[in-house]
Amino acid sequence: MPLNVAMQMDDISTIEPSGDSSFAIMLEAQKRGHKLSYFTPNSISLNENILSADVSNIKLFDKQKGKHFTLEPAKRVNLASFDVIHMRQDPPFDMNYITYTHLLERIHPKTLVVNPPSDVRNAPEKILVMDFPELMPPTMITRDKNEIYSFRKIHGDIIIKPLYGNGGAGVFLLNSGDQNLSSLIELFEQSFVEPFMIQKYLPDVRAGDKRIIIIDGEPIAGLNRIPAKGESRSNMHVGGRPELSELTKRDLQICKTIAPALKERGMIFVGIDVIGDYLTEINVTSPTGIREIKRFGGPDIAVKIWDAIEKNRQTFKAR
Repeated sequence: MPLNVAMQMDDISTIEPSGDSSFAIMLEAQKRGHKLSYFTPNSISLNENILSADVSNIKLFDKQKGKHFTLEPAKRVNLASFDVIHMRQDPPFDMNYITYTHLLERIHPKTLVVNPPSDVRNAPEKILVMDFPELMPPTMITRDKNEIYSFRKIHGDIIIKPLYGNGGAGVFLLNSGDQNLSSLIELFEQSFVEPFMIQKYLPDVRAGDKRIIIIDGEPIAGLNRIPAKGESRSNMHVGGRPELSELTKRDLQICKTIAPALKERGMIFVGIDVIGDYLTEINVTSPTGIREIKRFGGPDIAVKIWDAIEKNRQTFKAR
């Protein structure tokens, strides 16, 4: 039965459709005959306990940027009228993002929000992963300068990054003798009110940082992202080269270990990051990479996402 579906995301005119996961999810919804709408989070209002937004019916075309969509004029719509809403705006995971989870929580689960807003809020990507220390490299979350120096003294080369960043922004590699650590900590202290994440540097990242897509607790495919020459970061935003990658025995073990926590939270679409044998992040806000996986001969993950929603919608709503 066709569903009434809305996508909450960043301005669709700014995306690159050939690599955008939200666009792929919308294309599959359109293919299935679901009624498809779109809105940006900045248009959301809560008035007398009615959550509404300026919503446009949208039609998609799998073409180059600028020719990939048409919009009907926006109308103010009660968001509770939708069957499914995908919360897909990009981080940073700041108070703005958190506020939208509080607002969408008012209509979930009667309107199924993917992923569930309260669980997205309570499972920050660089903190949820700390529930599985046996799977991770040595990692610390702190603002304490002395703790960071002690960590580097023990572990040598380290990575320091913002706790709520995304896309590789603000990620630094500092070797054991780098004299810039104090200055970098001062810069982070001025730039971020939150603690920072510090991890032992994993040289295996030169062979790639693998994004593994998990749908409703099941691992589907892996996309290895290989850093560009002279880069310690492998994110595609900063030039990482993607390639399809088979899931290893260790990858599957990691997925099996974390699956119960994801299922318990009702997380339908998750992307985890694995370097070598180690889990480094669990991404639950707006995971990416599904168009690249399909382009390199992997499964169509948008199909898997909608299969999970359609098959289990009543189950998800009861959680």
